[in-house]
Amino acid sequence: MSENVIEFKDFTFKYDAQAEPTLFNINLKIKKGEKVLICGPSGCGKSTLSHCLNGLIPASYPGDASGELLIADKSYKEHTIFSLSKITGTVLQDSDGQFIGLTVGEDIAFALENENTPLSVMKQKVLEAAKKVGVESFLAHAPHELSGGQKQRVSLAGVMVDNVSLFLFDEPLANLDPAAGKNTIELIEQIHKTTDSAIVIIEHRLEDVLYKSVDRVILMSEGRIIADMTPDELLSSNLLIENGIREPLYSTALKYAGVNINPDMKPGRIDTLILSDEDKDKIRAWYKNVEVEKKELNSYVVLTAQDISFSYDGKKEALSNVSLKIRKGEMVSIVGRNGAGKSTFSKLVCGFEKPSRGRFLLEDKDLAEFSIKERADHIGYVMQNPNQMITKPMIRDEVSLGLALEGKLSEDEIKKKVDETLKICGLYEMRSWPVSALSYGQKKRVTIASILSMDPEIIILDEPTAGQDLRHYTEIMEFLKKLNSLGVTIILITHDMHLMIEYTNRAIVFTNGHLIKDTSCEEILTDEESCKAASLKKTSLSELAIMCELPETEFVRRFIQEDKRRRR
Repeated sequence: MSENVIEFKDFTFKYDAQAEPTLFNINLKIKKGEKVLICGPSGCGKSTLSHCLNGLIPASYPGDASGELLIADKSYKEHTIFSLSKITGTVLQDSDGQFIGLTVGEDIAFALENENTPLSVMKQKVLEAAKKVGVESFLAHAPHELSGGQKQRVSLAGVMVDNVSLFLFDEPLANLDPAAGKNTIELIEQIHKTTDSAIVIIEHRLEDVLYKSVDRVILMSEGRIIADMTPDELLSSNLLIENGIREPLYSTALKYAGVNINPDMKPGRIDTLILSDEDKDKIRAWYKNVEVEKKELNSYVVLTAQDISFSYDGKKEALSNVSLKIRKGEMVSIVGRNGAGKSTFSKLVCGFEKPSRGRFLLEDKDLAEFSIKERADHIGYVMQNPNQMITKPMIRDEVSLGLALEGKLSEDEIKKKVDETLKICGLYEMRSWPVSALSYGQKKRVTIASILSMDPEIIILDEPTAGQDLRHYTEIMEFLKKLNSLGVTIILITHDMHLMIEYTNRAIVFTNGHLIKDTSCEEILTDEESCKAASLKKTSLSELAIMCELPETEFVRRFIQEDKRRRR
């Protein structure tokens, strides 16, 4: 057998349902023991390429192909999806969609059961796989009881029992907070070091993947491979920005300071980056010259939480003595690990639950006197998944639903109001479209438009950019920024450090039901203790500041100022 696990030769693929190919003339070899990152904007062909690797093409997605695709020295056409499952182990973005067993142990054992593995051997192999990924103490638990990171480890253990030649990770970081994502990358690195299997990672979050080394980065655009190079080579070019991929923060900072990045500097990872004295002088000079603007905060408080406490079961408090104030026109981040109390706080604000102690004030009015419907006139809540909010097949009907149910306006007034809202949201040209014709990001805007049509003073959004590539992320956040400039107060529940840095000035940190920090984003992201409590991780800007002997918090603050100035 050759050392190539995968080999594409002038491979082109077109789905039966589409008029044009999705992949064009792909030439790619992946060898044993290699770790390869595949990135590119949404719709570039990454998912189709992964379906070719694990047999979903042609088993589940038929189409026309030309050229060659060899998997373990055999044409992909000669493999069944079952035989490919012994070669390629896939860990899906949505772990819940991958679980078969009622317990963790059963799920890991699934492939072995299909092979009629003797029970004693099966138990031993399951335990070995569970230990490798650190879930041996959860074997009797139901998969849905686990955290996102733990679920992912169970999925990985389920493919490790087969000793596969290729591990395929499909956006493994999309649903994880930064700390859990860091643990996932460390786990993938451990597999890389302890097996000779090839590893392919498909991911938007480039900087997080490059926390550990990768051998090559494959950059795709419009169904073609446009770059196949080392991280050092890629980060020395402008290809990421030109193709809608977010570059690492430290790389952006270097460019702002006028440092010319080249492969000899080993810029692929912050911990390998080599800076000359001249480079450090440029960074210090840039730091000194950044103008620090002082933003005047509106003194008008729109939402007040006074000593809020709440328990779901009457025993353990999900929130304990939380007090905070949100000013009119602010855009604020609420951060914290899963179970910290972020969503509970939102439910209490919206009236879905009632606090056991304390009270909320909307301006100077006690929210306890408002019904859920009355609160909805002032406070809008946008869920993470737009599909869980949309109930009407047509865009106009969905956006007008709240106004129609309210019964205060005539049909003509509702139509006028909805048209105005659709224009603000950039959806007016699509007003007669079915919701099913929209992209995920456009559906997100429909849900926001539905809330906005009610003229709320406050909008709370849960993970507004989760799983979005840079283009869709920017589209959603610039839209929210526009709403904010119109005076709408926006509260963002997020794990996204980039979002915090780029769009909010203030972050509120929850942990174990307690509010432990309420301060600027740069102070949160340069404080080890706060990052640990919130399941964040210190930004690479901190490490760059340390390299240049500059104060971390002030360095991040000045980067944020410069970044916002350049993006205006």
